[in-house]
Amino acid sequence: MARRRNGVNISTNEDNFESVVNAVRDLSRYSVEVGIFASDDSFYAMIANVHEFGMKIEPKGQFLTIPKPAAEGRKASEIPGLFRPKGKNILAVKDGDGIKIMFVLVESVTIPERSFVRSTFDENESDWGQFMEGMIEKVVSLEMSARTLFERLGARIAADIQEKITTLRSPENAGITKENKGSSNPLMDTGGLRSRVTWKVVEGNA
Repeated sequence: MARRRNGVNISTNEDNFESVVNAVRDLSRYSVEVGIFASDDSFYAMIANVHEFGMKIEPKGQFLTIPKPAAEGRKASEIPGLFRPKGKNILAVKDGDGIKIMFVLVESVTIPERSFVRSTFDENESDWGQFMEGMIEKVVSLEMSARTLFERLGARIAADIQEKITTLRSPENAGITKENKGSSNPLMDTGGLRSRVTWKVVEGNA
């Protein structure tokens, strides 16, 4: 007996008919969620949200304190002899006859939108559909479980999002950010954001 469902040819016989019906039913039972989950790492979930949608950061006081490489990761309170030269929006320390700039003072920072999740979906949705269609044939022929299908789909989507993080170049980082990072890749620094992109297969529609 042969049937066609969702564009896929399904061939069955009396012996495996019930198993095929259950396999097809399981395709509606599972779904896959892909991204950076707050339940796994709330800090990187916040960072992901900031980059995905953009954000304007304003100070609680008069200025935001942006570190320069010379600050070496220290807070302003941890650097002795720090002062603000008259008329300058910087914090510095004396360095021989001159000064060494430790922080730049700014009134606000605007982080532009650098979508790496939504844009990856927009660019790859058609390819993922074809990828999934090929696996559906294996599910209905009982060569693969529906859960395995969604695990493989999740892995494929996560890999594409990670690739987008690696290759995205625009909007570029501000000059001081590139100076601190030593890199011009706006979404890559330690690799922490990229490594936290993962997937979860869940029961029910995500």
